[in-house]
Amino acid sequence: MSNRNKYSELMISIRKIVRAVNLESKRIEKDFGLSIAQVLTLKFLKENTEYKSTMKLLKEYLSLNASTVTGIITRLENKGLVARLPNPNDKRSTPIILTSKGDELVNKTNESLHERMSNSTQKFNEEEFSQIIVSLETIIELFDIKDLDASPIISGQTEI
Repeated sequence: MSNRNKYSELMISIRKIVRAVNLESKRIEKDFGLSIAQVLTLKFLKENTEYKSTMKLLKEYLSLNASTVTGIITRLENKGLVARLPNPNDKRSTPIILTSKGDELVNKTNESLHERMSNSTQKFNEEEFSQIIVSLETIIELFDIKDLDASPIISGQTEI
C-alpha cells in the first residue's frame, strides 16, 4: 500500500470516529439537554467519594481549561444537577457536589457511546487495551495536537 493510500485510510478512519462522536453528542443534547462534557462531569462526580470534587480535579479529568469547566459547572448548577458547597475552612475552595437530580440523569444516560465503548472494551485484555491507547497517542503525535485543549465548541449557550 502506498503512503498516499495509508494516509487516506487513516484520515477516513479518523473521520468515522469524529462523525460517531458528533452524532452521539447531538443525540445526548437532544435526549438529555446536556453536552458530552457535562455528562462526563456528572459521571465523574458520581464515581467520586461523596459525589463531590474540586474544580481543579474536574479540570484535570476533563483536560479543559478553568474557564470552560467553570462554564460547565454553572450550566449544570442552573439545571439543578450539581451544587457548589462553600467550604467554611477554606474560602478559596468550593467543592462541587452531584445532586439527586444529577444522579438520576446520570443513570438515564448510561447507554451513551461512552458506555457502549466501555462495555465493548471489557473484552480486551490489558495488553490489547494498552495497544489501542498507544495507537491513539501516536495519532495525536502525528497531528501534533498533544497540547490541544479538549474544550467543546460553544455555540450560544449550547456546547458541542
